Amino acid sequence: MLAIILAAVGLLCASAIVAALAARSDRFSLVVGSAGAIVACAGGTVASVAALLGGAHGRARTPFATPLGRLHVALDSLSAFFLLCVFLVSGLAALYGIGYLRGYRRRIAPAVACFNLLVASMATIVLASDAVLFLLAWEVMSVSSFFLVTFESDREDVRRAGLIYLVASHASAAVLCVLFVLFARATGSFELDAWAAPGAVPAWLANVAFLLAVVGFGAKAGFWPFHVWLPDAHPAAPSHVSAVMSGVMIKMGIYGLLRMIVTVGGSPPAWWGGLLIGLGAASGILGVLHALAQHDLKRLLAYHSVENIGIITLGIGLGLLGRSIGRPEVATLGLAGGLLHVLNHGLFKGLLFQGAGSVLHATGTREIDRLGGLYRRMPHTATTFLVGSVAISGLPPLNGFVSEWLIYVGAFRGAAAFPMAGTVGAVVVFVSLALIGGLASACFVKAFGVVFLGEARSAEAAEAHESGRPMLGAMWALAVLCAGLGLSATFGARLAAPAARLLAGPGAAVAGATLATRLSGNVVLVAAILVAMLAGLALLRKLLLAGRQVGAAPTWGCGYSEPTARMQYTARSFAQPVLAPFAMLFHRAAHVEAPAGVFPERAARDEHLEDRAQRVLFPAVRAFSAALSRLGFIERGRVQVYLAYVLLTLVALLVWQAVIGSP
Repeated sequence: MLAIILAAVGLLCASAIVAALAARSDRFSLVVGSAGAIVACAGGTVASVAALLGGAHGRARTPFATPLGRLHVALDSLSAFFLLCVFLVSGLAALYGIGYLRGYRRRIAPAVACFNLLVASMATIVLASDAVLFLLAWEVMSVSSFFLVTFESDREDVRRAGLIYLVASHASAAVLCVLFVLFARATGSFELDAWAAPGAVPAWLANVAFLLAVVGFGAKAGFWPFHVWLPDAHPAAPSHVSAVMSGVMIKMGIYGLLRMIVTVGGSPPAWWGGLLIGLGAASGILGVLHALAQHDLKRLLAYHSVENIGIITLGIGLGLLGRSIGRPEVATLGLAGGLLHVLNHGLFKGLLFQGAGSVLHATGTREIDRLGGLYRRMPHTATTFLVGSVAISGLPPLNGFVSEWLIYVGAFRGAAAFPMAGTVGAVVVFVSLALIGGLASACFVKAFGVVFLGEARSAEAAEAHESGRPMLGAMWALAVLCAGLGLSATFGARLAAPAARLLAGPGAAVAGATLATRLSGNVVLVAAILVAMLAGLALLRKLLLAGRQVGAAPTWGCGYSEPTARMQYTARSFAQPVLAPFAMLFHRAAHVEAPAGVFPERAARDEHLEDRAQRVLFPAVRAFSAALSRLGFIERGRVQVYLAYVLLTLVALLVWQAVIGSP
C-alpha cells in the first residue's frame, strides 16, 4: 500500500509540473492537472482504506543521503487515517475545480499546479518519519497554499489575507524547528523512531515538547487564539481550495500534535489532556459565536473551522485524560470520536465551502444579506448545502452526529469514573459540546434561511443560475458520503479504531474500540428508525394531498399592502438575540451616518462584531515588525559586508563548539 501511496504523490507532482509548463493553455493545464489529481487521489483513497482495514504498514528510505541523514517515510494506522482524509476530500475538490476555475478571467495554471503540490505536500507530511522531510513538506505546503490564497492578488483584501497567512505559517514553522532541534539534540538523530525509543526523551523535554507542539501545530490547526489568520485566508482562496484548506490542511496541525504524542510515548500527564480540553472548549465556543456574527458566507464557514477544531481537540483531550487516569474505554471513545470528526469535518466542511462557492459563482457575492430565494433557482446547491448544514450541526442521522456522540458517551463515562479533577474535565467536555451544538444549529438556520429561502434581496440573487456538472457532481458525492457515514456509523468507527488504539496505548484500547463499534451500531439503528419515520411522514403527506388542489399565495405581509424583500429577516437581525448574552466577548464597531436636515434623504448604520484576538495580536505583530525595521542599518548593500557577516558567524560557531559543544 505504501508503494501505491508514493506513486500517487509522484503523480500529483508530475501533473503539477506539466500544468505549470503548459501555462499558456488554460484548458490543457486544467485537464492535465485535474485528471492527475483525481486519479492520484482515487488511488490514494483506496490504498488508505485498505491499509486501515487490513493493517498494512510499511517503511522506505531514499537510496541517497542528505547532510542530515536519509529521508524516511513510514505508513501506520495514524498516517493511513489522515491520508484517507487528504486524498478523499482533495480528489472531490479537484473535480469541483474543473467547473469552478473556468469562471476566472486570468491564467489558472498556477492555481492548478499549486493545488496539486498542496495535496502532495500534505500526503508527504503524513508519511514523513524524519524531521527533515517533515519540515521540507511543511514548507511546500505553506508556500503552495500561500499562492492559492493570493490567487486573486489584484484585490487588496486578498493581499492582506495572504500576508497574514504567510507570517502565521512561518511563525508556526519556527516553533516546530525549535521542537525538532531539541529532540535531535537529546537523541542525536532526526529520525522519529529514535525519538520514540524507551528513555530517549526525558520527562522534562516531553513536557516542553508538548507545549511547543501545541503552539506550533496549534497555529496551523487554528486553536484559539492562534486562529487569527484563518478567517481572512479561507475566504480569500478559490472555493475548492478553501474546502481543502479547511477540510484537510488545518488537520495537519492535529496530525502533527498526535504524532508528537505517539513519538514521545508513555502515559501522558493528566495536565496534557486538561490543557487540550480547555483549548478545545475555548476554540469551539468562541469559534461558533464568531461564526454567528459573520455576514460573509465564506467567512462564516471559516470560523466554523475553528469551532470544529475545538470539537476534535475536546475528544483528543478527553482521550489523553482517560489514558493518564487509566480508563481505557474513555480514552478510546474520546480519541475515536475526535479522529472520526477529523474525517467527518473534512466531508461536510468541504461540502459547505463548495456550496458557498456555487453561490458565489452564480451571484458574484458572498454577502449573506444580498442573497435570498436561491432554493428555487439553485435546487441542487440548496439541497446539498442543507445536508452539510445538518451534518455540521451534529444532528442525526448524518455523520457529524456520530463522532460527537462518541465524545459525548466518553465524557459521560469519564464523569462517572474519573476522580474529582478528571470529572471536572469530562463535565467541561459535554457542556461545551452541548453549547456548541445549539449555537451551530442557530447559525446554520440563519445561513440557510437567509441565503436560500425567502425572496431575492438583490438583482444578483434574482438572476442566479445552477452550477455545472463537475461542481454538482462533487457536491452530491460529498452529500452522499455525509449521509453514508451517518447511516453506516460502524464502518466509520472501524476506520478510526486502529489509530485510536495506537494513541490510547499498547493493549489498552481493545475493549474501548469494541465499545465504540457497538455504540456506532446503536447510532445506525436510531438513524434507520429516524429515516423510516421521515419517509412515513412524507408518504402520509402525499396521501393526504392526493386528489386535492394545492395552490400558492403570498405570505402574510404583516399589514403592509406592498411588502418588499427588505422586510425579511437579515443575517444581522437573526443573530442579534442569540449573540446578546455573549456581547462581552466581542468588540463592537459601528459606522453611523445620521440623518441631516428637515427632510433627510439618507441615513445608515452599519454595525459588526470584531474578533478580540485579532485586535490584540495584529497590533502586537505590527509593533514587532516596526522594531525589527530599525535593524535595517545591518543591510548595507555591499557584498564585502555580507562576507564579513558570514565570517563572523563561522567564527562564533567554532567558538561555541570549542567552549560549550561536545568534542
